[in-house]
Amino acid sequence: MIRLGLEIESRPSELPYIERVWRSRSHEVVQMMSIAASHWELVFWEHRGQVQAAVLGPEPKACLAPVPKDATFFGISFALGTSMPHIPITRLVGGSAEIPDVTRRSVWLKGHAWHPPDYDNAEAFVRRMVREGIVDCDPIVPAVLAGAAPDVSERTLQRRFVAATGLTRGAIRQIHRAREAAVLIQEGAPVQDVVHRLGYFDQPHLVRSLTRYIGRTATRLSSPDRAEPLSLLYKTSASMSA
Repeated sequence: MIRLGLEIESRPSELPYIERVWRSRSHEVVQMMSIAASHWELVFWEHRGQVQAAVLGPEPKACLAPVPKDATFFGISFALGTSMPHIPITRLVGGSAEIPDVTRRSVWLKGHAWHPPDYDNAEAFVRRMVREGIVDCDPIVPAVLAGAAPDVSERTLQRRFVAATGLTRGAIRQIHRAREAAVLIQEGAPVQDVVHRLGYFDQPHLVRSLTRYIGRTATRLSSPDRAEPLSLLYKTSASMSA
């Protein structure tokens, strides 16, 4: 739990379609630094009695994002390789798609009213999405992330990665490495140790990566900013070599 303008709670999931489930509440804050993310998300939020939902695409770089005061949020971050066939993920990179007509009791998906998910039943909701064909997964992506070497050409592999994730393998790798570096620095690891541990060329290389993908320097990561907190930061479950 982080109490710096945003209260954020998150948990991993054993369901292979889900990377992480999270919820948060905003207080005295008007904006946050939305850090780069390789995963797309289904997000619900309530502000002044109005419920809204959207599909948020991968974020290729950090950017400032407005935060409504005294709002609650809930999100499902989907595993790499998971996608919604009816919404090409390449169209969502750096953007979002609003889900209309959402209330506390219903959300319309594929022509039917569903009860909105929450922090505790996200897995059941996603299982239904899979059964209904709303969510699918290209098995080659998690296989490669787990270290497999599929019998396809590099060109085919790259094409399938982009189609399934919206990003290239190189972009995903750099985002994951920057996020891991930020977590280590927040935990107190010396910058030079992070450089060597994660395979950066030198300290300026690390600084450029943090600035692009996290929106923070190492110094600012060591001193959390209450007025401009970071979005959810955690060590990703999928690891790709630098």
